Amino acid sequence: MRAVVYAQFGQRPELREVPDPAPVPGGVVLEVGATGVCRSDWHGWMGHDPDIRLPHVPGHEIAGTVVAAGPGVRRWQVGDRATLPFVCGCGDCGECQSGHPQVCERQFQPGFTHWGSFAQYVGIHHADQNLVRLPEDMTYTTAASLGCRFATSFRAVVQQGRVRGGEWLAVHGCGGVGLSAVMIGRALGARVIAVDIDDQKLERARDLGAEVTVNSRTVSDTVQAVHDLTGGGAHVSLDALGHPQTAFNSVANLRRRGRHVQVGLLLGDQSRPALPMDAVIARELELYGSHGMAAHAYPEMLGMIGAGLLKPEALIGQRLTLEESIGALVNMDRFAGTGVSVIDRF
Repeated sequence: MRAVVYAQFGQRPELREVPDPAPVPGGVVLEVGATGVCRSDWHGWMGHDPDIRLPHVPGHEIAGTVVAAGPGVRRWQVGDRATLPFVCGCGDCGECQSGHPQVCERQFQPGFTHWGSFAQYVGIHHADQNLVRLPEDMTYTTAASLGCRFATSFRAVVQQGRVRGGEWLAVHGCGGVGLSAVMIGRALGARVIAVDIDDQKLERARDLGAEVTVNSRTVSDTVQAVHDLTGGGAHVSLDALGHPQTAFNSVANLRRRGRHVQVGLLLGDQSRPALPMDAVIARELELYGSHGMAAHAYPEMLGMIGAGLLKPEALIGQRLTLEESIGALVNMDRFAGTGVSVIDRF
C-alpha cells in the first residue's frame, strides 16, 4: 500500500510503498476513505509524543470500510462503514470497565502508539469496543472531520464543560478544535465569544455562530476584554489551541465558579504553563482536561448531526491527496488556512 512515512522526527516524510496491515485478533483492517490532518500529527512528527516508534505513519482521524476482520471480532464484517475515536480503549482495564476508555490504561492510538491512517489501509485493534458505525448518508470526508477535533470539542463542551443555554462560552483559538466548539456551543444555546489572532479565523467563527469575537493582537488585555464583553467573565472557557498564554487567559477570563476545559495540547517545553491559581481558589473555578471521546458517547453527537443541529461538513477546509498531505503536515505550525484539512484521495 501507499503510505506517508517519516524515519526521523522533524525530517520531511516521504510517500512510500509499505506492506499492507493484517488484522490482529479482535481487530480489523480499514480501507481508508478519508482521514484528517491534525496538529496532533504535527506534534508527533516533531517528536513530542513518547509513544511513537520510528519509522512511523501518522494519522488518527479516520473513516473507512472494513476489508478484513481478525478472529474474535463479533460486531463487524467486511463492507461495514466505520469511524473511531482517536483514543481507543482495551475494553478490559478499570477505566474501560467504568465507561472511560478515553483514558484507558492500555490505550490504542492509531497514528501514535501504532501506524496511522496517512495510508491506503490501517489496522485497528479492539474493534468491537471502539469502532462507530457511520450513518448511511454521512460521507467519509465528513466522518473524518469528526476525528479528534470535532469529537473532542463535543466532549469538552457538552460533557466536561457542561455548557447550558444562555451561558457565555469563551473559545480561545479558532482552528479546527475551536471552530468545532463554536458550532457546538451555539447549537446548545450558549452565547459564544471567540478569541484568536487572525481576523479571517474570527470571521469564520462568526459565520459558525460566535456572537462576539476578540482579536487578542489588537486589544491591550484579552482577559479584561472578555470580562467586559460578557458582563463579568465566561461561564465556561476552552483553550482550544494549546499554548501557555491561551491556557492562562482561558482560566483568568472566567467569572466566579466558572469552568475551564483544556483541550489544546501543551507538549514539550510548554507542558507546565503558569496558571492563575490564586483566582482558581478565590473564585472557586473548576479546571478540566478533555482527551477525546469514547465510542459509546458518539450517538448523542451523531443524533445532533442527523437532526441538522450540527454541520461538521461546514468545517472542512482543504481536501488533499495523500502526497499533498506531506506539505500540510510539516507546515501546521504556521496555522495557515481555516477549518479542517482532510485527505480524501489515496
